[in-house]
Amino acid sequence: MSPESPTIETHGLSKRYRGGQLAVDGLELSVPQGAVFGFLGPNGSGKTTTIRMLMGLIGPTAGRVELFGEPIPQATNRVLPRVGALIEGPAHYPYLTGADNLARYDAADRSADPKTRNARVADALERVGLSSAAQKKAKAYSLGMKQRLGLAAALLQPRDLLVLDEPTNGLDPQGMREIRSLIKSLAADGTTVFLSSHLLDEIEQVCTHAAVMSKGRLVVQGTVGELGAGLRARLAVTTPDAAAAEMVLKTVLVAAGSASGDAQVHVEGDRVSCDADGLEPDAVCAALVGAGVRVFAFGIERPSLEDAFVALTGEGFDVAQ
Repeated sequence: MSPESPTIETHGLSKRYRGGQLAVDGLELSVPQGAVFGFLGPNGSGKTTTIRMLMGLIGPTAGRVELFGEPIPQATNRVLPRVGALIEGPAHYPYLTGADNLARYDAADRSADPKTRNARVADALERVGLSSAAQKKAKAYSLGMKQRLGLAAALLQPRDLLVLDEPTNGLDPQGMREIRSLIKSLAADGTTVFLSSHLLDEIEQVCTHAAVMSKGRLVVQGTVGELGAGLRARLAVTTPDAAAAEMVLKTVLVAAGSASGDAQVHVEGDRVSCDADGLEPDAVCAALVGAGVRVFAFGIERPSLEDAFVALTGEGFDVAQ
């Protein structure tokens, strides 16, 4: 694989299940080397099916998958040792300790040197914050601890690619921050991270690139910044004088050259907003106050990844898988 080649690439990838359900339809996906790539989509969009095909767990109906420039599943034995994965929640031996679980996983890796196994296990537990629970049985682990243990299993060996399905599931806010920091450090070391998550704010904070799926098809892919590039920032004011604020904003928009101030002002209860393009916030706030509008809150709202997601798919983000 050349330095410029994508780590993951799909061509016309499709999967039709028995009964005729088309779960993935002609997917053309390209994940750059070294990226933290967010994979987004509502319930039933085809994310899980895609991940299964990437890992060679199920075969496509049509099209192909390439990891590191090699075809999957044909090159699975050569490619998968370079891949760590946490898919659909971790599976552990409940009556073994966390450390013993990792030792079992490591022993199943034919490329792993038994002489350095204990060091690898200790390092993996340290990286996910489970050192203090290493000797606790997995059945006593919380959901978040089990998620961490699954991530530790994926990190027993250096990986060129990590495929993570909901890696922060069950974690508290501090745990989420720690995993986010870990993902960033792995990417800084050159590991490509493919991350499926329903937490859009987490994706926005950690990912460099993203793709959005809807109804089995790829809607868009690119850098996280590009996904929201077509959305405009909005100026919003919270006031008990919504009607008066609406009139002021319409006047300001017309003065700024808007063809139709009416169409760009939205009133929702005590919140009045409009397109912020071309407006000077200080001048708008002064105009509101000068008109006697009581301003309780005022600011520019930048479009979020969730805003882009809704605009692209026409639906909210359903967390169900």
